[in-house]
Amino acid sequence: MNIKELNVSTEAQKQSVKLFEIKNDEGTTIYITNAGAAITRIETKDKRGELANIVLGFDDPMQYIAPNYLENCVFLGATIGRFANRIAKAQFELKGKKYKLRINNGNNHLHGGPTGFHSKIWEPKIEDTDAGQVLVMQLNSPDNDEGYPGNLNVEVRFYLSNENELIIDYEATSDAATPVNLTNHSYFNLSGRNRDILEHEVLIFSDEYTPKKDDIPIGDIISTKDTPLDFKEFHEVGARLEHLPKDAYDHNLVIQGNEGDLRRAAIAKERESGRIMEIYTTMPGMQFYSGYHLDGSYKNSARKFDRFAAMCFETQYFPDSPNHPSFPSCIVTPEKPYSHTTVFKFDTEK
Repeated sequence: MNIKELNVSTEAQKQSVKLFEIKNDEGTTIYITNAGAAITRIETKDKRGELANIVLGFDDPMQYIAPNYLENCVFLGATIGRFANRIAKAQFELKGKKYKLRINNGNNHLHGGPTGFHSKIWEPKIEDTDAGQVLVMQLNSPDNDEGYPGNLNVEVRFYLSNENELIIDYEATSDAATPVNLTNHSYFNLSGRNRDILEHEVLIFSDEYTPKKDDIPIGDIISTKDTPLDFKEFHEVGARLEHLPKDAYDHNLVIQGNEGDLRRAAIAKERESGRIMEIYTTMPGMQFYSGYHLDGSYKNSARKFDRFAAMCFETQYFPDSPNHPSFPSCIVTPEKPYSHTTVFKFDTEK
């Protein structure tokens, strides 16, 4: 497995924006920029052995920090923080003190706010380990960043194995109690072609979900049985959309098993290419999102990013967790650092 820094534009160099290529012995290749610590491209083989890109991303890493993109951000491939997903009314109470966050989604706070981790230029380095090279992204989030308490130090490690596993390790430490919920927001389309994901088949290892009103959990955890969120068997993404609000998936599912244990959360597959992707996580939940808010505003040299062009599997603490004591705790303290892992494993049907 080899990591190399690629040449970028002079303007990118001025902004310290960099682009890295990670390639394993099987030919799988992943491109990551330190602008938002974002995955820009993942090339995997189909059942015929042909490589194609299976995520949405920009050709130029400078686009990830362009003002017009950040003002209408769809978080392409980005590392999300401090808090992935929504916090209701952009506020929470912690240890008897109320904290007000910046609003960027109706009356709510979404994905860390308008200048969340997706908008930052991270400090990258390539680290040699016994298992091979690892791409490390580091970021310091100061006290009161977007309204959050505590100085938070974050490290995200990207490793690509020869078994075609993209292993993402998230670590964070804080000098004060603060909510932390980190995820990767890659949009996947396993066809590798300019087509939608409605015929992709998905299985999710979940029996329960957190129902919501106006995109905010109401605080309950209920069964997926007899709902379109029951993915215990494979279903096409588009098969049951008419039974959902907005005809789209954008829901938090409770992953079977114990938080902290690395376990399988989901499987996605695409019939024509034969590609299969498995998602593993140590997190308690996962947002399954079918790309409803993609509206064609953005594109790369291969395609426009239209509605249902790709889907996300965002491993996470539950949305609005700081306001729901019954949900798994997302609070990091000096004594309790943040440590979680997500794995995307790529394969083809035999």
